[in-house]
Amino acid sequence: MLCGLVCTVAPVGICAPPVTHPQQWPAARSAGLIDPGSEARITELLRQMSLEEQVGQVIQTDIGGVTPEDLRRYPLGSILAGGDSGPHGDERAAPAVWLALAHEFRAVSVERRAGHTPIPVLFGIDAVHGHNNIAGAAIYPHNIGLGAAHDPQLLERIGAATAEEVAVTGIDWAFAPTLAVPQDVRWGRSYEGYAQDPQLVARYATAMVVGLQGPSSLNGKLQAGHVAATAKHFLGDGGTAQGEDQGDDQINEEELIARHAQGYPAAIDAGVLTVMASYSSWQGQKMHGNRALLTEVLKGRMGFAGFVVGDWNAHAQLSGCKPGRCAAAFNAGVDMFMAPYAWKELYASTLAQVRSGEISRERLEDAVRRILRVKMKLGLFESARPYEGRTELIGSGAHRALAREAVRKSLVLLKNDGVLPIPSGARVLVTGPGARDIGMQCGGWTISWQGTGNSNTDFPHAESIYDGIRSAVRAGGGTVVDDADPRPDVAVVVFGEQPYAETSGDRKLAVDNLRAPLGQLRALRKQGIPVVAVFLSGRPLWSNPEINASNAFVAAWLPGTEGGGVADVLVGDASGRARTDFTGRLSFVWPATVFPAMPGSPKGAILFPLEYGSSYAHPAPVAHLSENPAPR
Repeated sequence: MLCGLVCTVAPVGICAPPVTHPQQWPAARSAGLIDPGSEARITELLRQMSLEEQVGQVIQTDIGGVTPEDLRRYPLGSILAGGDSGPHGDERAAPAVWLALAHEFRAVSVERRAGHTPIPVLFGIDAVHGHNNIAGAAIYPHNIGLGAAHDPQLLERIGAATAEEVAVTGIDWAFAPTLAVPQDVRWGRSYEGYAQDPQLVARYATAMVVGLQGPSSLNGKLQAGHVAATAKHFLGDGGTAQGEDQGDDQINEEELIARHAQGYPAAIDAGVLTVMASYSSWQGQKMHGNRALLTEVLKGRMGFAGFVVGDWNAHAQLSGCKPGRCAAAFNAGVDMFMAPYAWKELYASTLAQVRSGEISRERLEDAVRRILRVKMKLGLFESARPYEGRTELIGSGAHRALAREAVRKSLVLLKNDGVLPIPSGARVLVTGPGARDIGMQCGGWTISWQGTGNSNTDFPHAESIYDGIRSAVRAGGGTVVDDADPRPDVAVVVFGEQPYAETSGDRKLAVDNLRAPLGQLRALRKQGIPVVAVFLSGRPLWSNPEINASNAFVAAWLPGTEGGGVADVLVGDASGRARTDFTGRLSFVWPATVFPAMPGSPKGAILFPLEYGSSYAHPAPVAHLSENPAPR
């Protein structure tokens, strides 16, 4: 039984909980969450609420397993739409259908009836790179690309635009930003991390929280077109051994603090309303059951005054727990269960545990107070919602322009022997498996959980990389040709990883999902045709053969719906002068072998370090790379 650093002193088969020293952790204080007037109102609500209603507030379930009518018997505090959930089972439902469903749940939660305290239900969703559940929304680069932009102000603008689109559909809460600091890119959620630099993550935490929620002093956030943010996943989800999803951080407390905790004080100081607990473990103890970290550190030392929500059925992974019963997570500090399964049983068992004293009334009232505090700060008790139904904001021109700017700023030039920028008057071949595939540009967490099963028709008004380059070339008098053309002036080959999300995105080697047309790259070079490789990926991958086979190599990450942003940087004017230079710099190290590299890796393991990025103004030397995939 592996329990990290603590089993050496524990009895056989039993893991002692890791020792935590809260005074060594960074201090913070929730900004803007507590005021005397709201606290008095919450106290009065707690007095009015029955025990059944208080227990209902601490349970959230998925729209796929609950109806608005259920809320009359089970007064739940929250609902969510999980990665593969849509209104009435339709992932591609129109914004108006999402809004209608939100109205139906809300109406039941606040209706006046005997024995019921009207408290609005809170509706959450994974809006992690734009309002990515909605066909037609502006989809921004995934976080790894935004990290390469090194632009917190851009992040704040993206957060604000995302919040507007979420608010249009009647949803109150975005499960973002992810503050993981991924160390091993075999982890399938690596692209959800902004950087391997904890300080950049901290700056981005502030920016995205303010973007999504508005300033901490802002009351009635929903009325101003903002939504609740979620700092996730507390704590250490990016540090698990071998990049295993939901795995174990086998590190000491000092490293957990220095590398993985830095984003949370920044988010708390910015007023983040919710924090999501991680599936992962530290030294063998599941985060959902770690009272020292959830209560003593997060709520105590870090002064977090909002509420802690669990992750999808994660409470059931604790010893002695199951989907429908888990006092351990609640007593550890999880204030709201995310319970897509057996939620009725969980409601009944939690009610019984409070009555028996297994869960104290004091602990229950603390959790409910925190939840009501967030609902009041959001403006959930207010009837006016001026952004609801404004469907013209979904994928608006302004939001698409912002997404295109983000693409331009996220691109990292790893190699260029002079072929870039491409003169707009050239004959350009644009090919490769990712050239016309908008779903591949967007990656996971796009319409569907894994980002699979999508077609270009699911992205109205979006632009593929092919179409973006074609528009730029045509505007300069050039031509985009097909694969049958014998002599293009230059070939742009777009390739990389197929979409994936958590769990299925885990890899034993960091190249296992790479779909690289190496033969095509080499054949084009053999014909004397210059090759520009545009690499779509959710992580840096060993790609030395592809880099060697290309005249230019661009890390485009997962850029989202605005492929024209790639063309803005690759295609110059008719004389070949750049219209926009590369400004992106790596926020993850690029590996020199098939095994993942991380900051501090031995010499020879890193090909390109943090902050690396060539440009037209400051070109980097070009060298032939070793194609031996083994570690040196």
